[in-house]
Amino acid sequence: MKKNDKIYVAGHAGLVGSAIVRELRQEGYSNIVVRTHSELDLLDQRAVQSFFRAEQPQWVFLAAAKVGGIMANCTFPAEFIYNNIMMEANIIQASYDAAAAGLLFLGSTCIYPQMAPQPLKEEYLLTGPLEPTNQPYAVAKIAGIEMCRAFNRQYQTKFTAVMPTNLYGPNDNFDLETSHVLPALIRKFYEAKSRGEDKVVVWGSGKPVREFLYVDDLANACVFLMQNHIQHDLVNIGTGWGITIRDLAGMIKDVVGFSGDMVFDLSKPDGTPVKITDTSRLNSLGWKAKTSLAEGLALTYEWYSNNTK
Repeated sequence: MKKNDKIYVAGHAGLVGSAIVRELRQEGYSNIVVRTHSELDLLDQRAVQSFFRAEQPQWVFLAAAKVGGIMANCTFPAEFIYNNIMMEANIIQASYDAAAAGLLFLGSTCIYPQMAPQPLKEEYLLTGPLEPTNQPYAVAKIAGIEMCRAFNRQYQTKFTAVMPTNLYGPNDNFDLETSHVLPALIRKFYEAKSRGEDKVVVWGSGKPVREFLYVDDLANACVFLMQNHIQHDLVNIGTGWGITIRDLAGMIKDVVGFSGDMVFDLSKPDGTPVKITDTSRLNSLGWKAKTSLAEGLALTYEWYSNNTK
């Protein structure tokens, strides 16, 4: 991937896409193509094909997706499966038609079976039932992985699927109705502190163990894989270690400076008990995450407090 190659980042305004654009620019890539949703509807096959014919990008980062936490997945399952399948199918096909040198598809570790052994290895894909609360989203992401594999097998393309663990950072979604647990907790503690409240309610028991990766580290890993044109059908990206939701909430409480109590709502679902990725495949290629959780939380809270109204 040369500095003047044309690079298309789908989903550039989101958490992942914006981080990839930042990383590319920091590393000296200047020929970056982006489109807003109003400029290009990725659900429209004809529009996507027309865009690729006109721009002919050499490299494609497929970061566009409909994402959300447990509540969003339970409330909008049809949108999660339809939108994600359509976007990825349109872009992968158009990338092949435009003879792109490489494509990197962003998936999610929710593709792995609910009760898969821990840590999650790439070979655990399709070995058991999925977590019910986000199955439509997971099935859509699995379809994207299989599509990349199928194109590689039939057409000798170099399309790679990466499975990031739970992400957070600047430009995250802090909407309490649709966000993931970490940004939701940042907002809850921030608002409770601002209002002088004496407690914050945390969903579930606090016992589930989750892994969190600062989004700029993810972007660095994605660019690293494309720069080296590393050919793997599936690569996990994460830190390789987890933390309980209770301990995470405690860290966020300290970062925000909230002095009240944490109350756990046991009527809310916990989801998968433990979810940690095995990152040995990526680590063996020479990449490891750099940002500690404490550092990442401080950076994310700083961004949120500076950008919230």
